[in-house]
Amino acid sequence: MRCNEAMYFSLNSTLVAGRVPWPEFARLAGRVGYLGVDVALDQAMESGLAATRSLLDSAKVRPAVINFPAEFRKDEAEFRASLPKLEEAAPFAAAIGCPRMMTWIMSSSEVPKDELRRIYKKRFTECANILARSHSRLALEFLGPLHIRTRFPHEFIWRMGDMLEFAKECGPNVGLLLDVWHWHHAGGTTAEIVKAGKERIVHVHFNDSPKLPPEEIRDNERLMPGEGMIDLLGALKALQTIGYEDALSVEVFGRHLKEMTPEEGARLGLDSARAVLGKAGIRES
Repeated sequence: MRCNEAMYFSLNSTLVAGRVPWPEFARLAGRVGYLGVDVALDQAMESGLAATRSLLDSAKVRPAVINFPAEFRKDEAEFRASLPKLEEAAPFAAAIGCPRMMTWIMSSSEVPKDELRRIYKKRFTECANILARSHSRLALEFLGPLHIRTRFPHEFIWRMGDMLEFAKECGPNVGLLLDVWHWHHAGGTTAEIVKAGKERIVHVHFNDSPKLPPEEIRDNERLMPGEGMIDLLGALKALQTIGYEDALSVEVFGRHLKEMTPEEGARLGLDSARAVLGKAGIRES
């Protein structure tokens, strides 16, 4: 097994219940002790390249990931209209040291699966080509809970292996956003993480789940890492095996975070995540 000491935690806006705007969000991440921060693209681009670099340097945080700005879920006209933003955002993201973008894909739809798959494959392939010019990667998130994949008439991709194959079809720079919550609720295994490999695990979301029947699980009711039943140690060791070298964003919906101060929520997320990392025998770097 390769000994990897390069994983680090990033502050995700869920921990502060969306109450801290950029750039103070980046400053909060550094003040609490995070080594990374999820970047607010629009606000960062509005501030400009030099100011964003200066902010990250002064806060002593790394840019972990950026939300994908292309509108792929709506009609073709809106998708086309969003591409100039991606053309502008890709080199900006790379220039601040964050050649990674992420988005989620709904696991059920009003559109039949085969038709939606063709549409998405065409769009993501085009977007991957744009990102490739800036040597950037795209992470696609699969959504595992039962209530999401049965919300609309047609089931779509919700298993890790299926999303991995879809990502490969879209381009060599397209991979997975591995959210351990969705991995767990889709019946994922550590072997799947190892099989995906370093090149296809682009970003990771870190959290935990209560022990409930599948029909009672709700996506917005999560736990801090180490409070639930997800095999976080197994997931971390699988990531260590493949030499994963990027961020684990601590993404926890619910958990009474709105009742805490932003700093309390951010600190609880970091302390919980670091405790699990320590149990796995992995050092944050």
